[in-house]
Amino acid sequence: MEYVTLNNGVKMPVLGYGVYKISSRDCVECVQNAVRVGYRLIDTAQIYDNEEAVGTAVRKSGVPRHDFFLTTKIWLTNDRYKTAAASIEQSLRKLQTDYIDLLLIHQPKRRDYHEIYPAMEVAYKAGKVRAIGVSNFYRDRFEDLTRSCEIMPAVNQMEMHVFQQQKSLHEFLKGCGTQIEAWAPFAEGRRNYFQNPVLTGIGAKYQKTAAQTALRFLFQQGAVSIPKTVHWEQMQENFNIFDFSLSHEDCVQIEQLDEGQTLYASQMHNESGTWLRANPDTLEVF
Repeated sequence: MEYVTLNNGVKMPVLGYGVYKISSRDCVECVQNAVRVGYRLIDTAQIYDNEEAVGTAVRKSGVPRHDFFLTTKIWLTNDRYKTAAASIEQSLRKLQTDYIDLLLIHQPKRRDYHEIYPAMEVAYKAGKVRAIGVSNFYRDRFEDLTRSCEIMPAVNQMEMHVFQQQKSLHEFLKGCGTQIEAWAPFAEGRRNYFQNPVLTGIGAKYQKTAAQTALRFLFQQGAVSIPKTVHWEQMQENFNIFDFSLSHEDCVQIEQLDEGQTLYASQMHNESGTWLRANPDTLEVF
């Protein structure tokens, strides 16, 4: 496994396993399978309702806790300092661990992140969290947060895939020392992703699939990725991206797939930074 070093010196795997939309009933087995393949970064969230399943799978894996990199995210309803702090304690209990490796604000909701982030900073200083950051923060919200925060976010988890490469935001975050992390690196298969002729054509040169080609591209761009699948064979496939390299010409071709727009409901309503709240009933929580 390859690693990136976050702005506080913590090492984070460049490839992880996401459990979005995996039911608590199925999550234990899925995470156990992912661990057997070799995944150590496991990404969950309070709203996913499977933190406890992740914790159980980690505990039963036989792999030492310090080998894992567990990520969870504070949901929008915990939008005050006290509720955010209480939710961190609840996540620790559900994950059955003394510390969380990476804790993120799941989405910006108006400017309530100014209440949530200080609670995260306190947990970080107390050793309950090894790194803190944000998710779905475009530049305006990110800059607004960093004007008042004490600890610079270590990670910003964003929609990022070959059709939305986040080029401008990625460059900005590099200048801040903040690691970009890709959720939905396969865009959930939208736009006939796995049959895309550019990805399949490039992959064929290396005897790799479109999925492996896409993940390798994100890795070479400096992004961490958290692909999700419930299938053992696909877990293995997604994990095997470290035995080949894309050429400059390959990367240029893939860069041309970038549309620079979200494939999901936009979280930025207008330039003034009015943000849309996702609907938890449909779990389109990004």
